[in-house]
Amino acid sequence: MLEKKSVVIAGGGSTYTAGIVMMLINNQDKFPLKSLKFYDNDFERQKVVADACEIIIRERAPEIEFVATTDPEVAFKDVDFVMAHIRQGGLKMREMDEKIPMKYDVVGQETCGPGGIAYGMRSITGVVELIDYMEEYSPNAWMLNYSNPASIVAEATRVMRPNAKIINICDMPVAIKQGMADIVGLKSGNDIVDRYYGLNHYGWWTEILDKDGNDLMPKLKEHVKEYGYGPDTSGNDNPLLMEQSWMDTFTKAKDIYAVDPDTLPNTYLKYYLYPDYVVKHTDPNHTRANEVMENREKNVFTECRNITSKGTAEDTTLEAGEHAEFIVQLAGALSYNTHERMLLIVENNGAIANIENDAMVEVPCIVSKRGYEPLAMGKIPTFQKGMIEQQVSVEKLVVQAYMEKSYQKLWKALTLSATVPSAGVAKLILDDLQEANKEYWPELS
Repeated sequence: MLEKKSVVIAGGGSTYTAGIVMMLINNQDKFPLKSLKFYDNDFERQKVVADACEIIIRERAPEIEFVATTDPEVAFKDVDFVMAHIRQGGLKMREMDEKIPMKYDVVGQETCGPGGIAYGMRSITGVVELIDYMEEYSPNAWMLNYSNPASIVAEATRVMRPNAKIINICDMPVAIKQGMADIVGLKSGNDIVDRYYGLNHYGWWTEILDKDGNDLMPKLKEHVKEYGYGPDTSGNDNPLLMEQSWMDTFTKAKDIYAVDPDTLPNTYLKYYLYPDYVVKHTDPNHTRANEVMENREKNVFTECRNITSKGTAEDTTLEAGEHAEFIVQLAGALSYNTHERMLLIVENNGAIANIENDAMVEVPCIVSKRGYEPLAMGKIPTFQKGMIEQQVSVEKLVVQAYMEKSYQKLWKALTLSATVPSAGVAKLILDDLQEANKEYWPELS
């Protein structure tokens, strides 16, 4: 019998929290829970989600003890895992991250370019605070961090809390692998064995096999060349692709692929390789943040309130998400020594032979009770090496700017981003972002 674990979800008011709870309940045979806690610094927002999840747990897994709190000691004491997905400043600040760069015809995106840098400057404070709570109240726990922008957060935790038991993760490769599975007729992205290298939201697949060792790259390349990761004329059931902005992102992969047909790309590379296209096809007055507020946030919170008002979740439309499955698999591997092969964001230390050792890279790792062990991806081509080194430098400059409260270094970071055309434009954007983030950033000088 598997030992039961205790988990705190940091970011209890997130629109993704209910999906994680559903996935945890669905996987009690693989990752049984003794207790589940929610932690958030926004009491009212968390209460909407927590009240609904308390009913879900009572009906489906009453043996799990449940607590929702804004008290760090109550939240973090005696837990085995911290599952963190916080958003400093909420969706309103995401909207600013996206719209301010668009004023200057520069990509406005949550995790890429100036928007990602602004978000990173906010996120560092919150994630480091969570690590400190965990180390004070549960020093043997693992933090599984899903907070964005993952690369900047990973670099910050590497430098500021080098001994912390934290693993930074992202579900975008999981979503793309599910798309690949649909293309080649596999049931799940978990049926794929891959080789991949890069940074978060910034990488390439070099090998895709099924579990029998059959090479799936030729069929995938044939499809991606025509349709990207989107469906062909026969359609697709991937729920992510029901939203037009995601469909555009998945289909644009065909143009990213055309740049280097020896590999298959992460979809987020469109922001760096085709920034002019992205700006042209983005409404500067109605960005992705607005879509999320009008759709996902509205739908999740409406359903949570419905559950609470009815006092039952019997016919709920809330579902376990793909990202939630990834988190459960990771926690299970660390707990029960299942040796899962997973893409994680880790210190390079030779995994990519010709990239600096202290870069935070995204590569396949074997996960067990020992922690994670990165697999060697060898040397990478000049094109990818050049792109990765440029972006790693951006991320390091952001963290240095945060720690040193340096305006100059943050200006350099924006200037170096492949999404920004000049130092002059970078300065205009930075000044606007600094004004918008007075409440969240260190005071720069």
